Amino acid sequence: MKIIKIQDSNQDFVVGNIFCVGRNYSEHAKEMHTDIPDQPMIFLKPTSAIISNGENIIRPNISNLLHHEVELVVAIGLSGKNIPCLDAYNHVLGYGVGLDMTLRDIQNDAKKQGSPWTLAKGFVTSAPLSEIIPSVKISNPHNLIISCKVNGIQRQKASTGDMIFKIDKLIEYISTLFTLEAGDLIFTGTPVGVGETKPGDTIEAELIGYTKIFHQIFAA
Repeated sequence: MKIIKIQDSNQDFVVGNIFCVGRNYSEHAKEMHTDIPDQPMIFLKPTSAIISNGENIIRPNISNLLHHEVELVVAIGLSGKNIPCLDAYNHVLGYGVGLDMTLRDIQNDAKKQGSPWTLAKGFVTSAPLSEIIPSVKISNPHNLIISCKVNGIQRQKASTGDMIFKIDKLIEYISTLFTLEAGDLIFTGTPVGVGETKPGDTIEAELIGYTKIFHQIFAA
């Protein structure tokens, strides 16, 4: 069981399913030399991937190339199936900033072989996540900035408004295929600028644009 704190609250968020969205920013799709999708591309991570602020990201021995991917994360607070766009935000408990850590060499091999990405995306410590910011504090989740710095150097910085598929569409789409349950997370995709991290690096993930900067530090 993985438990994430809800900001300014005595409540905890018990993590259920972790849905992740690939290629949800057009410039990132271009940097990966892949097509822009015409519908959301979904993959999963296990709950064992979650770590919290200050914990170490550990690269498995099967890989020599660990990449950072900063993302806005949606926390689901109300279960539902076949949720329409117009009702989507009623199912959102809050938001966080996370990292979709990726074994890029393993992922590239999987792509060549037509194999799943599970090893590249779902290893232990592959989903660092901040506290959950209650949705009442964020009037427009598409008016935020997500940022990633490595050793103080800016690597990624983009508006969540640049998502190809917005949050309401993602909730609608995912809930047609799965039942979204309270405790589920949606990692909504990463912008351009992904890059390598090495042992000893300090990775800073930030969510900018609500009442204050939300700042998390993870060590690789």
